[in-house]
Parts: sequence; structure tokens; C-alpha cells
Amino acid sequence: MSDILQEILKDLPTGKINDATFEGANIVLYTKDIDFFLDNKGMIKEIVGKIKKRIELRPDPSITIEEEKAEKIIKEIIGKETQIDNLIFDPQRSIVILESEKPGLAIGKQGENLLEIKKQTRWVPIIKRTPPIRSNIIENIRAVLYQNSDYRRKFLHKTGERIYNGWLRAKKEEWVRISYLGGARQIGRSCLLLQTPESRILLDCGIDPSHEGDYPYLDSPEFNMKELDAVIISHAHLDHTGLLPYLFKFGYRGPVYCTEPTRDIMSLLQLDMIKIMRGEGKEPIFTSEEVKECLKHTVTLNYEEVTDITPDVRLTLYEAGHILGSAMVHLHIGNGLHNMLYTGDMKFGKTQLLSPSATKFPRLETLMIEATYGGKDNVMAPAKEQDKYLAEIIVNTINRGGKILMPTLGSGRAQEVIIILDKLIREKKIPEIPLYIDGLVWDITAIHTAYPEFLNSTVRQQIFHTENNPFLAKNIKRVGSQKERKQVIEEEGPCILVATSGMLIGGPSVEYLKHLADNAKNSLVFSCYQAEGSLGRRIQRGEREIIFKDGQKNDVIPIKMEVHKIEISAHSDRSELMNFVGKCIPRPKKVIVNHGENSRILDLCGSIRRAYKIETVAPRNLDSIRLR
Repeated sequence: MSDILQEILKDLPTGKINDATFEGANIVLYTKDIDFFLDNKGMIKEIVGKIKKRIELRPDPSITIEEEKAEKIIKEIIGKETQIDNLIFDPQRSIVILESEKPGLAIGKQGENLLEIKKQTRWVPIIKRTPPIRSNIIENIRAVLYQNSDYRRKFLHKTGERIYNGWLRAKKEEWVRISYLGGARQIGRSCLLLQTPESRILLDCGIDPSHEGDYPYLDSPEFNMKELDAVIISHAHLDHTGLLPYLFKFGYRGPVYCTEPTRDIMSLLQLDMIKIMRGEGKEPIFTSEEVKECLKHTVTLNYEEVTDITPDVRLTLYEAGHILGSAMVHLHIGNGLHNMLYTGDMKFGKTQLLSPSATKFPRLETLMIEATYGGKDNVMAPAKEQDKYLAEIIVNTINRGGKILMPTLGSGRAQEVIIILDKLIREKKIPEIPLYIDGLVWDITAIHTAYPEFLNSTVRQQIFHTENNPFLAKNIKRVGSQKERKQVIEEEGPCILVATSGMLIGGPSVEYLKHLADNAKNSLVFSCYQAEGSLGRRIQRGEREIIFKDGQKNDVIPIKMEVHKIEISAHSDRSELMNFVGKCIPRPKKVIVNHGENSRILDLCGSIRRAYKIETVAPRNLDSIRLR
């Protein structure tokens, strides 16, 4: 593949293609010939079958009609009943995105509306469902991408050149090595470096939210920013993405691969991280400009979409079941030399929100698995028992006139909590009291409604029918300001407060705690992992006085409210982790265990080795492991 574009053009009639370019690993051909654009007689399909690469044929931007005229024609073709809410033109790529409340109707029978739009406007239409909840972050992200459309086109072409024509190093021997720059025998700052003779790829780049300043070891001798080819993000949580913009601050301009929901949620969390640091009087380690730079270089993929990312590495993302858009990272390295799977955080079991993680892969030699709940005692109670326990806590608190504070992760856990509470109300197990949502929860919930295809079938169908949408229940109220927060605290009568952060490390959950802690009528309900050193972990262990700095003095607040812990985990427990390894097809030859407390990692390692007779490894940070 010295020049794949020239090879493709040889098989097409002269003069039909006026520009051939890369969009990452995808190949895009532009034509000024309208008839060829509308019907290429199967030529493109034949070439795709020959070279096994994705090729898209688009009209050259010069032959598309003016946007204003195109919008009028599109609305006439689609019709009012489809309820088109938004049209977004991407002139550099000759694409128009249509947001419709009824996408099936907008597409038309056998795609007839799409074909008619192409004929009359020479734009390529893409239909998307209008989100039930408007998301400012999604709109801002789209604005950044379209404002930088010309830059994006050049960047994606450069990325494709690196993939197809970019061999940089003479290959003397074949080998694969993984180095831990973070996330080994700890929870937080996940960051792994994959190296081959040709490629340098980073898997995640996070912080440790419970220990300020615990960042990945980017000063490791193995890591060189100038040599970095790509970054792959498994999911949006800050312990996997919190340092990503920092790479762009120091000059990285390569691709970042992830799913669309991950791109949106991680951008929101990174911007919030800046806001929180400034609110605490600290200098942020990066700015919103670096977050924007990161967006400009993000390449989004769907589950099971195969793409080359360097000359010798092919990437496929699989459902991880952890949070919206979370992915397990499958890498096919070399020409069949080695295949590895990095699970990131995963859930091998259906939740209220998501489907279980995938278990079938084309090939698999090395499995890198998380162990957050990998200890032998980390077996969670059945979901029905947890729901029953939560209902009892809520009813008891209501009966004594108290409020229920549920600190939670804004992404994943909060939405799971909302669905559970909605279900308990529908089943008449708890009264329909106000449910206040504070912090990032509302914005991330809006993102969930924008990507129903990433949710399990039950929630997806609920979102499609407004009257059943759990995120639009009548009792849900958004808290959007300090003034509104104060009103909720002072309001008489019981209510449920779902607020970030889940570990009580800053955010509105801490503000609520300050005002509710000394009242025995209230309840504090933890629903997520509490990291060592966090305020949440200290309270969970029995600390009953908390100290908050208020200017020059310290406020000591007693904790008289009831403290409870329920397991609503987006992580696999011990039994699910063991089952996942056993059900992986094919069975891996080596298992590397990471992302967990030291004892839990060692425990899971030993159990996998004994049960499945597989070689297991429990690396430490800065360890390098040769996989091949």
C-alpha cells in the first residue's frame, strides 16, 4: 500500500474523481459528475471488496446548492410531520445533518427521501433523532467541529497518510510491549503505553481524583510525546481522561479514538474539572482551549467498527457495559502477530441502563482486565435486594420528615439511580416525592437521551416514547444555581437529592452535606465506590465529624444523619469478573490484572490462574511487559 489512493483511482474512469482524501482510515472520493455521484454502477462497492477498506463517494462542495435553498428543498421533501428541529451543514464534506423527532419517517420508504435530497440538493443527508433533552455541550461540540471543519479535513487526511503511507521505522524484529504509566495496583490515573517497532499508542490518560497531583508517569523513559501516534480512550470518567487535554497543552496533535458519547461526556467532565479547580483557588493544569484542541482531534467510532490507527495496529471497540459509550479496546497488532483486549472499566451483566459487556472477539492472546471489585469478598447482592433496601431507606426517611442525599458519579451511576427511583415510584414502593438533580447530572442525562442506541433495549424504547421516558418524569427537578440549591435545602418536606461528586470530593454533594449532616432525620446514601482518602470513604468507615475551611476558620460539623451504602455498581463484581474470563471467546493465553487495590488484584490473579490455568500478571506502575 505505498499509495492506496492512486491504486483506487486506477480502477475508476478518468475524470470522474476530482479529489481523493483520507478521513482517518476511511477513504473519501469527491466527484463533480452528478450522474456518477447518484449512480456509480457498483464500481465503488467492487473496489471496497477488493481492498477491504471503507470508501465513501461524495459530491464536490462546488456542485452543492446554496445552504438556504437546500434547507427549503429538504423541508419540502421531508414534510412537516417529520418534525425537523435542526439542520446542520458541513460544507467542507458536503454533508447535512437533519435532526428529526421521527427519523424513520424522515428517511422515507426504502430511503426514498434521502435519495431525493441527494438528487435535488447534491448534499449527503444524515438523519439523527432529536434528543428529548437539549444538551448545550453537544451543541457546543458540534459548533467547534464545524467551525474547524477545514482544519479537521486536513488533520484527518494527515492521519490517513500516517496509517497507509507512514512507515517511520525500519522493522528489524517484531515485538509488542505494554508499559504502565498509571493504573497498576491502584484505582485512578489509568494510563498505558503500547509499543511496537513501528507504533506508540496510549490507552487512556487519567488522574487520581482522590489524590490531587497523582498523574501518570509521563516522564517515564519509555514515553516520548513527539513519537506518540494515537490515544485511545475507553470511557469518559476522569480517572481515564482527566489528563488528556494536558497532552495537547504540550504539543500533541495526533488522533484520539473513542465513541461519540465518550467524546461528549469527557469534554464536559474536563471543563468541569477546570471550573472546580478555579473555584478552589487553584491553577488548572489545562484550560478550555486544550479541551477544544482535544475535540478537534477526536475520531469517533461505533462498537465493532474496525479501523486501522497506525501501519501495524488495527482497533475495534466493543461494548463494555460500564457507562454510556464505554468500550473495551481490542487491538490487532502486526499482520496477525498479537491480539490484545484492554477492558478499561467493565460490567459483565445487564444493568438498568446498559447491556452486558461483549465476550466474543476475532482473536485474543492477552487480556488486560480491571479488578475494582476483584477481591474474594466483593460479591454484590442481587439487584432486587438492593432496590428493596433503597426503598426501605427512602420510606423510613420520609416518615420522619427527612431528606435523602445520594452523592453519585455524574455519568452512569446517576442515570442508573434515576431509573431505579422511577421504577420504585411506578411500582408504588416509594411515594412520588421531588427528585432534585444537581451538578453535572442533568447535562450528562441529556447526553444519554441523545444516544439511545448505546443504551439497553428497555431504556431505548422508553426514551422513544416521551410519556415513558424515566429522565423526563414529572417529579424530576433540575437545580441550576446556588440560589436554587439554597431553596432546596430550606424547603420543608422530604425529597431526594442526587448530586455530584460521588466520593464527596467537591461539588454540590458536599454543599448539601454541610447543611444536612447534623440532622438525624436525614439520610446519606452512598451508591458508588469510595476511594481511599476521600471524604466519602472516611464517613463510610465511621468518621462522624467533618471539618470544612471557611476563610480563616474551620467549621466542625457533626454527622448525625443516617449513613447507608447500597451497591449500584457499574463495575463487575468478583463472580462477574471470573465468569467474563471463562466466557471469553477465544480464551486468552495471558491475563494482566490492573485498576484495583493491591490485595484485590492479587486475589483475582490467583483465582484466574487456579480456575483457568492461565498465566496471570499483576504489574506495578512503571513496569513494562513484553507481550510478544
